[in-house]
Amino acid sequence: MKRILVLLVFLLAIQSTSAQLFTKEKVTNPIDNIDQKLLTWGYFLGFNKYDFNFDYNEDLKDILVDDSFGFHLGLVGDLRINDYMNLRLEPGVFFTTRNIRYDESYFQGVDFNDSDLLREVKSTYVHIPLLLKISTKRINNFKPFIIGGVSTALNLSSNQDNPNDNSSGEFRMKKNTYFYELGFGIDLYLLYFKFTPSIRGVFAMNDEIIRDADPNSPWTGNISKMQTRGVFINFTFQ
Repeated sequence: MKRILVLLVFLLAIQSTSAQLFTKEKVTNPIDNIDQKLLTWGYFLGFNKYDFNFDYNEDLKDILVDDSFGFHLGLVGDLRINDYMNLRLEPGVFFTTRNIRYDESYFQGVDFNDSDLLREVKSTYVHIPLLLKISTKRINNFKPFIIGGVSTALNLSSNQDNPNDNSSGEFRMKKNTYFYELGFGIDLYLLYFKFTPSIRGVFAMNDEIIRDADPNSPWTGNISKMQTRGVFINFTFQ
């Protein structure tokens, strides 16, 4: 009997909590009028994790990428279209490092040492996306959304014009990259500002590798296409 009473109390507590969270109208914070402005501004910071996607000419072992978390920050410009759609410009600076690891099978018939199996790729991107944000109706002090668009990035660390290639230890990439992006997040309306955590995937549309002078280079000869892909975790303040 005691167990039945405890179970009933537990179920009533869940029902009451659910009603308060999802059905009961809460007092909205004063920042709610921000969504009615034509133009709003803010800034963002967060973490990124970049990777490479490789397409190959021959079926050899995959080239591995030891990706790590990087850091980024930038500004937000938001243009209101209607209650559910916003056009956003989010220029930022992104810092990342990727280590590319080759299998020994790429060097058959070629003298090599351990340093030839590893290429460190450091990148500093000026990343400029144009995004469409599509939101749901605001529920109390939060509003979920999806976001997507296209972007371009200038790699300030690019060594595209360097005459040396991998035979001299230089792994080269193009300066400009073009992406499409897709993500989701939630607007949280706090007392004095709007805080937005979000996650976004980015996928390069162009080939980024600069090939070595030797068409049979063990570092670039088997790569038909190399494209960046990555994940952004953003924290936006408006």
